[in-house]
Amino acid sequence: MKEIPEELLPVVEWWEKDGKQTVAILAVVGIAIAGYYGWKNWRENRRIAAADALVTAYGTEDLESAVADFGGTAAGPALRMRLAKNYFDNEKYQEALDLYESLRGGAPDGFEDVPEVGVAECLAALEKYDEAVKAYDDFVAAKPKSFLALTARIGAAYALAGKGDRAGAVARLEAEKKSLASDEAATALVDSALETVKRWEKRAVRSLFDAADAAAKQLEKADAAKTDVQKTDAPKAETSPAADAAK
Repeated sequence: MKEIPEELLPVVEWWEKDGKQTVAILAVVGIAIAGYYGWKNWRENRRIAAADALVTAYGTEDLESAVADFGGTAAGPALRMRLAKNYFDNEKYQEALDLYESLRGGAPDGFEDVPEVGVAECLAALEKYDEAVKAYDDFVAAKPKSFLALTARIGAAYALAGKGDRAGAVARLEAEKKSLASDEAATALVDSALETVKRWEKRAVRSLFDAADAAAKQLEKADAAKTDVQKTDAPKAETSPAADAAK
């Protein structure tokens, strides 16, 4: 066996003493770094997939699958809210109620009030009218300025009518109408509710998002009617006898 050159002795001594341990540590660090970047890429790919599911999933099965796969991601609350709407639209009111309950305190930014009113809507659809009235009234008391406050007040009136208290429902809606003053779109919604309640018609069950679409359409109709009135009232240009004769 050849003798080790004297100049390499320090290297050999280091290897025997610390080299093997150092290489092992470096191997572990390398694995950790590779694992971190692998996890980071996995998380980014998962985020992209969740965002894609949020846009493309529509049917009940697709939404259920998306919630199962991505419910724990940042897109999870929005996916569960879409599934709750889907359940509601398909008359799966108990399933929708359970989802809205789970979203309380965890809804997407800007939609924190939707689960609160969604719970009341589901209770009314399940004909649990006393609970629905309380849920609507509690929401309005807590958040009177919410964009869903009018929806909740009208919903409470419908729930009263549903349990047989038509007089109470009409009284609420009449008081609501007086408080609206010049808000034409809101007044139109209340008038529609009054007409329904007075005729003892049960309201067609709709999700909150469909109700919002209906409100927007009422506003468009009010604007169109106002424009037509302005055109009708506009003064007509006067014509001379000569011009009339020429016609």
